[in-house]
Amino acid sequence: MGRSTLESVAERTSRRRVRTVFLLLLVGSGAWIAYGAVADSTTGTGGTVRSVQPADNHTVITQSGRIGTIAAYAPNGSLIYENDTHTKYYDVDPVANESMTVEYTATDTLVENSPRCRDPPCARNVVERVNLSTGEVTEVYGQYVYRESAGEWHDADRIDDRHLVVADIAADQVFVVDTETEMIEWTWDAQSDFPVDGGGSYPGNWAHLNDVEVLENGLVLVSLRNQDQVVFIDSETGLIENWTLGAEDDHSVLYEQHNPDYIPATRGGPAVVVADSENGRVQEFQRENGEWNRSWVWSDDRMQWPRDADRLPNGNTLITDTGGERVLEVNRSGRLVWQVELPHPYDAERLETGDESAGGRSAAALGLESRVSDADEGGRTDDPRALGPFLDAVETLLPPRVVHPLVQASPAWVSPSDLGPVIVALGTGITWGLVELRWYLRSRGIRFRWPVDRREK
Repeated sequence: MGRSTLESVAERTSRRRVRTVFLLLLVGSGAWIAYGAVADSTTGTGGTVRSVQPADNHTVITQSGRIGTIAAYAPNGSLIYENDTHTKYYDVDPVANESMTVEYTATDTLVENSPRCRDPPCARNVVERVNLSTGEVTEVYGQYVYRESAGEWHDADRIDDRHLVVADIAADQVFVVDTETEMIEWTWDAQSDFPVDGGGSYPGNWAHLNDVEVLENGLVLVSLRNQDQVVFIDSETGLIENWTLGAEDDHSVLYEQHNPDYIPATRGGPAVVVADSENGRVQEFQRENGEWNRSWVWSDDRMQWPRDADRLPNGNTLITDTGGERVLEVNRSGRLVWQVELPHPYDAERLETGDESAGGRSAAALGLESRVSDADEGGRTDDPRALGPFLDAVETLLPPRVVHPLVQASPAWVSPSDLGPVIVALGTGITWGLVELRWYLRSRGIRFRWPVDRREK
């Protein structure tokens, strides 16, 4: 057997081995992706409740992004209401003195040729009220905005029987509206206190005003996501600068936060519990000696991009983990006691406990202990779809602010934990194709050159 024949046999053996490695990578990543698709198809938009202890009250959850749904669960975990009429659903709050009734904000994106939105395309935001027992839906207030993206109302809170305060992302404003006359009676424009060369792109998604709350003392709490700050507004004098929590680009404090809740001194505050979204944690800050000091942190190995946290009257905390695709309740010692898994949740409300954190006490008053990983409980979560090494590897290469838009742009069954296998599959397929092309060209006597040929460096 000649030397050339031996080299040919060795080359064919080497190619078989390389092809086997590529095939195993594709099969492995494909199996993971298929498992995710099956798991999400069986879970559906309604989700499945898992609990160590049953919830004492009903739970309402909204979803936004690739799936728009509002759903309600009975204390035993059964799904009792679900509606997906609108494109996206955001903040949801109980209606005072109305049993099993909530108000929520929702958005419908409209195509260019819509009768009301021809040029440019636009969206319509609504505040609606629904009786979860009867299913009756009533529109409270609605408004068209001039664009589809970054034009939502992520939050609207009830002030009294006639008035709402609205966080308007499109206009970078907070406004108070009389829902009977539809007259806007007060506004605060973020540009009055913040320069447009900060935050996000202007005039695109500049401030991303995603939360507003009128406090008992009349001040208005506002979350400016893209400025990494929670601010307090006096309706007459404007921004109260020395009460601002966070600073732009100081990500050690907050990083594109969502849904801060204020806890007053009567319940152990002043304190603010907030979903520190891009940092993948929930935090609480206590006001002490004229400063905000971190008093509590909660996270685990699965948490990705939380967008809501409510302190319940029993001392537990209800958390909406958007990227982790779940809503969970943790007790005073930080252990998970209730959970429902569903795609892209935005907000969760535990009925019969007051609006958001209205019935809860501060972490300092409760003596809550911080938890920052599953190692605090002696090991990782038992969830087979915990994000694990695949997502860790992806986030090493891509920051969360890149990962989450990729998830939102992907099909509904692709979760953050699927991104690693998807990238592996795509990378493997492309690399395998290039290798096969090189082999083919060499067999035809055509020299194939990689974009960077190390031999020529």
